[in-house]
Amino acid sequence: MGGRTSCSLRVAWDDGLTAYDFGAQHPLAPVRVELTMALSRDLGVLDAPGVGLLDVEPASDELLSLVHDPAYIEAVKRAGRTLEPDEAHMLGTSDNPVFKDMHDAAALISGASVAAARAVWSGEAAHAANIAGGLHHAMRGNAWGFCVYNDPALAIAWLLEQGAKRVAYVDVDVHHGDGVQNAFYDDPRVLTISLHESPVTLFPGTGQASETGGPNAEGYAVNVALPAGTGDTGWHRAFEAVVPPLLHEFQPEILVTQQGCDTHSLDPLANLTLSVDGQRRAYAELHRLAQKTAGGRWLLFGGGGYGLVQVVPRAWTHLLGEAAGFPIDPETETPQSWRDFVRQRTGELAPLYMTDGREVSFEPFEHGYDPGDPVDRAIHATRTAVFPSHGIDPTL
Repeated sequence: MGGRTSCSLRVAWDDGLTAYDFGAQHPLAPVRVELTMALSRDLGVLDAPGVGLLDVEPASDELLSLVHDPAYIEAVKRAGRTLEPDEAHMLGTSDNPVFKDMHDAAALISGASVAAARAVWSGEAAHAANIAGGLHHAMRGNAWGFCVYNDPALAIAWLLEQGAKRVAYVDVDVHHGDGVQNAFYDDPRVLTISLHESPVTLFPGTGQASETGGPNAEGYAVNVALPAGTGDTGWHRAFEAVVPPLLHEFQPEILVTQQGCDTHSLDPLANLTLSVDGQRRAYAELHRLAQKTAGGRWLLFGGGGYGLVQVVPRAWTHLLGEAAGFPIDPETETPQSWRDFVRQRTGELAPLYMTDGREVSFEPFEHGYDPGDPVDRAIHATRTAVFPSHGIDPTL
């Protein structure tokens, strides 16, 4: 483990969080969360000073209705009882199959995310995590993109109900955080920033730089649409050029982040080429920004990630280690106990180290804009679209 000062961290956890299961053939397999918690335990992250587990309970219908139509909530309950598809609410599609008691499983994830939000907002802990959460695609009246209820949007809506006036949401999943953006598109209290693969090549087909917010919140929806093939260097160049200036200007009361790790080169559903080392650096940057711009208040979620053994457990264990103030040395070997557990649960061989062996470096965008570089064009488009709304000069 590294030598940084510990942070108070609460991890929302209940074994029931793995009940969110679309079936054996679906890419969103709950074993990825199980393997993450096992690796975090075996490396000592969950026993680090200041770290504790949070009890969770399902979100009530009243709570869910902050971001979902009551008729949709009833449709989810019905589908979980009858196992019959509901096309109007996009339940029973290949992306969102129906499964027994799906409302209960999805409501527990949402409840866990609100419990994490409560832990930070109340001052119980500086940071709180729900790695089973981050289901950022669900819409007000329908399921979408593997997501039944939108727990990040619900946590943000709960914070607004408590009186929060400035909430920043940063989404580093490979897919556009469309459901969260839509929930707060015309609300200047919420700044949503999503870095994702271009909608030209990837679901959900939204998230262009031109999507900047409604008439009352112009510039408060921020989208960086990165070209397929972008790796650690380009991704971090884009992140540094967009995210820190906006957060420093916005000065959120709390930073909410979604850490889908499907940006990895091994992810089977997308086309970015980051390494675990690049992802680990992103988590460290988000932690630093929470400290510098949000008074240290950081609420963090999982998200996408379909490299169930090779990627997700290592990435999210690095995330929890970073949030605990005990970052894991990338050269650390994965414990034999965890490798044995992986073999037992999946039949696969586990990765041997917490690194992909990559050194991450990049030239800051401010050192020069290259219009021939598609990453630079994406950065330029985003800065031009939203920086003026925040009084920031988009030019170099």
